[in-house]
Amino acid sequence: MNIKNIFLPAFVGLGTFALMAAETQQQPEVGKAAPDFSLTTGDGSQVSLKDYRGKWVVLYFYPKDFTSGCTMEARNFQRDLAKYEQTGAVILGVSVDTAQSHKDFCAKEGLNFKLLADPDAKVSNEYGSVMDYKGSKLAARNTFIINPKGEIAKVYTGVKPAEHSQQVLNDLAELKKS
Repeated sequence: MNIKNIFLPAFVGLGTFALMAAETQQQPEVGKAAPDFSLTTGDGSQVSLKDYRGKWVVLYFYPKDFTSGCTMEARNFQRDLAKYEQTGAVILGVSVDTAQSHKDFCAKEGLNFKLLADPDAKVSNEYGSVMDYKGSKLAARNTFIINPKGEIAKVYTGVKPAEHSQQVLNDLAELKKS
């Protein structure tokens, strides 16, 4: 018997359960004020959401630095960074990794946007973006577009990393028209 036949269904089932658990949490609603926070970046500075009042913010939560899906998602945001800057939007990534891990990840991948450390998952929890993985808390792959007034303008749950940045850019263009 092939060992993949034994373990693959269990792994896929676990992934589905984790995704379902993340999607059943309550995310902030469109039109409501985005929960404020203050978190540490890879360079050790503090960033608060209120620092970006007057700008569009793409706040994305992701499970772990240096993993394949998270790396792809970050690379795509980096690839499109100039387009975000042209629209006046900033990108902020959040995971439960440490500030040092974020610093190393940004250096390795050449990321020029801020990754924020949420090691106790407090902010991830406030945004309904926590999942349990083998007894540990990780950020679930959710994204929020926050308008210049500090309100939630769009919510994405269960994000697919390969196409997500382009989807966010398209939606951001539509939101800015209204």
